[in-house]
Amino acid sequence: MSRFDLNRYKSFLHQLVAEPSVSCAVPSWDMSNQKVIERLANWLTEHGFECQIMPVPDHPGKFNLLASIGAGDGGLLFAGHSDTVPYDEHLWQTDPLTLSEKDGRLYGLGATDMKGFFPAVLEAVKDLDAGKLKQPVMVLATADEESSMSGARALAAAGGLKARYAVVGEPTKMTPIHMHKGILMEAVRVKGAAGHSSNPALGNSALEAMHEVMGELIRYRQDLQQRHQNPGFAVSIPTLNLGCIHGGDGANRICGECELHFDLRSIPGMHNDQLREQISGLLTPIAERRQLDIVFSTLFEGVDPFHQDKNSELIRTCERLTGQEATSVAFATEAPFFRDLGLQTVVMGPGSIDQAHQSNEYIDINQLEPAVETLRRMIEHFCMEETPPA
Repeated sequence: MSRFDLNRYKSFLHQLVAEPSVSCAVPSWDMSNQKVIERLANWLTEHGFECQIMPVPDHPGKFNLLASIGAGDGGLLFAGHSDTVPYDEHLWQTDPLTLSEKDGRLYGLGATDMKGFFPAVLEAVKDLDAGKLKQPVMVLATADEESSMSGARALAAAGGLKARYAVVGEPTKMTPIHMHKGILMEAVRVKGAAGHSSNPALGNSALEAMHEVMGELIRYRQDLQQRHQNPGFAVSIPTLNLGCIHGGDGANRICGECELHFDLRSIPGMHNDQLREQISGLLTPIAERRQLDIVFSTLFEGVDPFHQDKNSELIRTCERLTGQEATSVAFATEAPFFRDLGLQTVVMGPGSIDQAHQSNEYIDINQLEPAVETLRRMIEHFCMEETPPA
């Protein structure tokens, strides 16, 4: 295979950065990813891939791309998301939608998280001889990872992803990641009754009920942290953060309504649906005892924790190719969706998560060639050699 072509990489990334594809729960920011998907599909088609552009159900303007080359019942999937977070151009020193280079860095919105992964994949497959493939090579680009993860959820719901190994190219400096925490974000709304503060019988305080709710959540957090620990994480226990609270409208009125938002970051072995059921079970007795309504709702559907056995073929191969031991991260990715579909999965890509979600985002040029070489060698190992079943 030919050497890494930095100018070619920069050309691809320049075009991807120039196509804004913000996904956001705020409608005024949310936009389509169609142009990014179409560019990727055109490039991959030129490399001999068969491409499917799939609309995401119930999300107009949002699309997934699945491209493949070669045949077989296994294969290697390179997966990434096509969207970015919102941006404030006034906080950027350069145009966020124009790729710029300075001091060995490429600056632009999504340069690290994670449009920069796709040009690395394109470099890795540019001289690929389909006739030498014993298993297929696939490339997946998803929608809305930064907001609802609707693209990955749609793919998981459809099933039938015929691959054996998945590389989720989030920025990890090419360190293999074999586990990360899960996350859920929830709201608790207490609906009491307002009244004059001179007589408590005239109302039913939502604030006082919320005080009891918060106490119950703190006790629940303590219980979780006693029962669940994983020394593989920097913070070895699950966390529950009481993030914000709003309620009441005056010191001389009984509070009629109060709302609390919190997040819970779980560790492998815990499941979000079970956690929600447990929390709901804690709130029901409070509502009954105080004779008011407590509504428990989801702010973000959430992501379950991710864990891939360190002794699996994929993780051992990534450790060998990179010379780095697999470890954990605190941020969540789309990896659990691929793992649930039966794929051995690793999170690994160029760039640093420290640059993600902030102004003046960049990717270090010196990380790119080693990353491309690792991806090429993964293709050789998993798709050109005889490998044991997963």
